Amino acid sequence: MANMGTMRGQRRVRSMARTWWWSGLLCLLALGCQREPPVPAVTLADQSAPRPPPVERPAPPPADYLSGTHWPKARLRGGDAWISCGFDYEQDGDGRRVGSLEFLALADAVRPCQDTGVVRLRYHGKIDAGFTAVVERVAALADRMDLHRRILDLDSAGGQVEEALRAGDAIAGGHWAIWVRSDSVCHSACVLVLAAGDTRSIAGPVGIHRLIRDRSRATTRAELSAELADVTQQVREYLARNGVAVALADQMMTIPNRKLRVLSEAELDEYGLSGTNAVQDDLDRITLGRRCGEDTVLRRDAFMRAFDAQCMEPGEAFGAMEDCGRSLEKEFGFPDAQCPGQSPMDDYALRMGNALPIPLPAPPPEEPAAADAATGADPKAGTAAGTDAEPKPKVAQAQRAAKR
Repeated sequence: MANMGTMRGQRRVRSMARTWWWSGLLCLLALGCQREPPVPAVTLADQSAPRPPPVERPAPPPADYLSGTHWPKARLRGGDAWISCGFDYEQDGDGRRVGSLEFLALADAVRPCQDTGVVRLRYHGKIDAGFTAVVERVAALADRMDLHRRILDLDSAGGQVEEALRAGDAIAGGHWAIWVRSDSVCHSACVLVLAAGDTRSIAGPVGIHRLIRDRSRATTRAELSAELADVTQQVREYLARNGVAVALADQMMTIPNRKLRVLSEAELDEYGLSGTNAVQDDLDRITLGRRCGEDTVLRRDAFMRAFDAQCMEPGEAFGAMEDCGRSLEKEFGFPDAQCPGQSPMDDYALRMGNALPIPLPAPPPEEPAAADAATGADPKAGTAAGTDAEPKPKVAQAQRAAKR
């Protein structure tokens, strides 16, 4: 009897142990299922059609993930991209459409640019993970092919703030010049991308408004502010490291997300969003000083001031500006015998985002009456080749700088 009692006791202990084990396991599973869902991406809404649910972004890849040829999968989701090897979008268009972000496909698209030394990436659409990927990948190929003149020809109404910061850091590291053409816009999160360019040539509208979190759970102002506090601080730090006034972030937060404030030319200049990036300009001066000495830096600065005053006259053609600058170089001791390869005009052209392209030739003179009779055109109407043609961003910027 004693043995039977002992056996029953052992069975009860084992049964209770199994019960506790299963109960503990079920509790752990329940806790796992009750985890908070991933925090949705912060966006600067672009006031377009309703957005689809955000696509969860995988963990950032290693910094050298583009050093090989087997790149992780990525694709353009919210926009379209084209690659061109020249500056003249009026004559050459936007170039070859990007259909794949795989290594071989992009390499085939960028390779012809070795003949010109210029790669221009046109992007139209949302700032998202696909945009970040195409910027990073084209820059990686440009590095391999020694293409140092890189233009991001941008047209975007906004997108995800986090992706704008990631893309902006890649743009700053890749030394891109950024264009906003008169037929393009740069609103919302796009403004953060614009901040990162080595130079910013702006002919189209640039607009700002508040950050907003997709699928926010806030029910009070305090909750909404708490949701945005971290990303707002990230934006401030990002603007500071790109030489843009931190006050821009505060200005954004005063404008309701359903509205848009287009920045004036004076505000773009005041916030540090147009022209040469101040941080990059300082970094160039520091690098030049290390390589060539303080005297070269001072002569370069003096040359740049003289160039702005003497060569950038209103209405001056870019070809004439370059001739003026090359002549002016000699007055300031360039090319520098002590530090060969340092040409202020080459540096100016690179920082401005192109090699000061020669303007399209003017059409041959015609007799107005004969031309009008032959075509039946209104003699007062403008033509595509005439003065009504859309100015390039560089022309608009040069004219504004000359007026100042």
